[in-house]
Amino acid sequence: MAHLLQVGVGSGGMPVLDLLCRDTRVSRVTLIEPDVYKPHNVPRHVFPPAAVGAYKIDLAADWLRQRRPELPVTTLRIDLRDEAGAPAIEAAAASCDIGVCAADNEPAKYHWDALMRRHGKPWTLGEVLSGGIGGFVHWFRPGGPCYGCVASHLQRAVVTDNSPRPDYSAPGGPVAEATVPAGIASIHTIASLHALVTLDLLAGTAGYDPGFTSLLWTLQSVPEVFPEAYRPYRFKIARAEDCLLCRALPTPGAAENLDVALAEALARLGNE
Repeated sequence: MAHLLQVGVGSGGMPVLDLLCRDTRVSRVTLIEPDVYKPHNVPRHVFPPAAVGAYKIDLAADWLRQRRPELPVTTLRIDLRDEAGAPAIEAAAASCDIGVCAADNEPAKYHWDALMRRHGKPWTLGEVLSGGIGGFVHWFRPGGPCYGCVASHLQRAVVTDNSPRPDYSAPGGPVAEATVPAGIASIHTIASLHALVTLDLLAGTAGYDPGFTSLLWTLQSVPEVFPEAYRPYRFKIARAEDCLLCRALPTPGAAENLDVALAEALARLGNE
């Protein structure tokens, strides 16, 4: 019996959540999501057009209760990185058995990774590539590589978004839309793989080893990117000893040393 903690119940998060919570091993769920369901979400989401204007997290909780009325569902309608919500999120992380990240931006993924490592919890991440040409599924456990190790190995660029955060209380507010959004079929394909890896990790947490840390599944043939469609690529990524995010660092003896360590970490992230 497991307590599942998930951030994100958007177009990718909902199919993962639906598949996971149909498994009776999941006995409790906590969700984190501040966003409102908007008209542009409808083509790629499981919620109906009539639900536009409602909070996604409330719709997700109702979805789960209709399918498993006995399942306790806790909702945290807060931004993952909002300091005001940190105590509730920390408490949920401390009590969960496994985490699921369905966030769609890099700062949130790094924040989630730090949260899970801080509480020593295994977690998974699914990522659909732009245009739905394929997607990644990653899994993490305490003591293994962090998201920074994986992103560095895959030469993932880190882009900091300095734009103002969305006004989640304003359903009619401006929306930052993806340039080439993925279709719902691509989203659900990667979500299904994400759910399978999560359930396997949950079943065999300590000894789980599918032979990869990150799985890339191509869905389209793209010249100079993917030579074949429907081809898996498996990456077995070790923890990087020089990772500035998860390696054990000596406690700085002065404020100047702290500044140097922070500058080195930011420089490393910016150059990957």
